[in-house]
This record gives sequence, structure tokens and C-alpha cells, in this order.
Amino acid sequence: MDADAPADVLDDLFATIESRKADLPEGSYTTSLFTHEKGENAVLEKLGEEGTEVVLAAKDDDDEELLAESADLVYHLLVLLASKDLTIDDLRDELAARFG
Repeated sequence: MDADAPADVLDDLFATIESRKADLPEGSYTTSLFTHEKGENAVLEKLGEEGTEVVLAAKDDDDEELLAESADLVYHLLVLLASKDLTIDDLRDELAARFG
């Protein structure tokens, strides 16, 4: 795998999330998170649910499930950041400040 591929995937995913937030296309799961009647709580609940599923997969030593649930967790985290008008670059900056 190309060393730059993961960053590109995250950038592409975040761009898609931002696009869904701006355009709100019908039938999009991401749109449903931005327009849910629960508001931001819908995203927060999904983030919590996915976090729990990551823990359960890790406890079960199920690497495939752990990766799948981790991807779901990252996706929902990016949706939350977008809902707060934060960017993936903001996240990178915070990580660099802590670990760079």
C-alpha cells in the first residue's frame, strides 16, 4: 500500500462528508446524520455506539471486526468534527501539537 494512501482516504472521506453537509443529498446516510430530528445527539449516539463496538471486537480478538468497527468509529468522528465546523486539518494540528 502507498504510504500516502491512508491520508488520501481520510482527506477524501472528509471532503465527501463536507459535501454531504453542504448539499444534503436525499438518500445519503451522512445527510441523515446532519438532518436527524435528534440533531447533534444522533451523531453523538452513533459515535458512542461505534466506540462500544470497537471495544467489544477488541475483547473478542476479532481483528476483522475490530478494523471494520474502527473504520465506522473514525467515520462518525469525522462527521462530528464537520458538524462542529472543525476540519481534518484541525485534528492534524491538534495531533501534531501533542505528538509532533
